[in-house]
Amino acid sequence: MTPLSFRHLNLDWNAEPNAPNVELTVEDKTVQLTFLLNSWDCEASKGETGTLRFIGCSRWRWDSTNDHAWFSGKGLYSKQAPKWGEFYEVIGDSRSISENDWEILAQDGPNSRRFLFYFRDDTIEVVAEDWLLTRQMPSTG
Repeated sequence: MTPLSFRHLNLDWNAEPNAPNVELTVEDKTVQLTFLLNSWDCEASKGETGTLRFIGCSRWRWDSTNDHAWFSGKGLYSKQAPKWGEFYEVIGDSRSISENDWEILAQDGPNSRRFLFYFRDDTIEVVAEDWLLTRQMPSTG
């Protein structure tokens, strides 16, 4: 069995830490998370959004674990994940997966990977084959 580890995926970008305005959409086996990017700590313009597309998604879940719960040891992977507020690939997770906790889109495939994003007030976990980030500048009007 592979030991539990976390691969940090958002090295030069992150969600806005206070009010990221997360929106989740599902189309077939693709889950998209759209959120405001952090313009204070990362190279992003004020109002710029990021969209994470999870391709070949088999399941996803939106957990209300926030930063307070995580720091007090009550959140998903509390005291295991390296840092709150980041995007990770979770490797070696052996937790049993209750289908009642997830929105199921398909069976997990042989190339399925587990992804986890800690937003300020929510934790979103996705099982998918891959991910892609696109960025969009705010519209001027």
